[in-house]
Amino acid sequence: MKAKKNRLIAALPEDVWKRGSPELEPVDMPLGEVLYESGGTLSHVYFPTTSIVSLLYVMEDGASAEIAVVGNEGLVGVSLFMGGGSTPSRGVVQSAGHGYRMPAGFLKEEFKFAPVLHLLLRYTQALITQMSQTAVCNRHHLVDQQLCRWLLLSLDRLQGDELVMTQELISNMLGVRREGVTENAMKLQKAGLIEYSRGRITVLDRTGLEKRTCECYRVVKDEYDRLLPPIEAV
Repeated sequence: MKAKKNRLIAALPEDVWKRGSPELEPVDMPLGEVLYESGGTLSHVYFPTTSIVSLLYVMEDGASAEIAVVGNEGLVGVSLFMGGGSTPSRGVVQSAGHGYRMPAGFLKEEFKFAPVLHLLLRYTQALITQMSQTAVCNRHHLVDQQLCRWLLLSLDRLQGDELVMTQELISNMLGVRREGVTENAMKLQKAGLIEYSRGRITVLDRTGLEKRTCECYRVVKDEYDRLLPPIEAV
């Protein structure tokens, strides 16, 4: 089943999968769609398969910055089973594709069982690591290093080497002006690492991106690989 392209769904024990599969609803996830707003109550959790969702912290003046990305390795809506019910972040589709959603009530009931609880807590630990590392990266590293980190994290969650992304969305995610996005994307293009045109980014040299980025990408990737089942299981 296509739902098992999601790393968490694929890792569920067979008995949990049998109970949960009828509750999974396939959904289109178009670019820019807002899955939830800051402070909103979650009615569903989302399991991306071919899409990527950006979790953004939104300030009072409307400015925003990305705190994490979620793709086929995880789910959108951890506040639901962590007991909060809502979150101060906004969930926005950063790369269009597909996914599945599950009613909040069903997941909360399943969270009471050890296999699901342990899997989702490990995922949450990995997500918290990504959030923490993003904060450190945004404070201490250059914008082009942050852009490399963001591109690599996105590639890990996609099939292929192309991202369709507006300048405005990238600037919101990195918390920089659109001119800053263009300037640093041009640096990477001049170095032969990417091809950038009209919101389309094609990665030409992944190894080069990994060499150019800061240590933050590797810290996050290693933690996901340590805590979650291998992606080959999907």
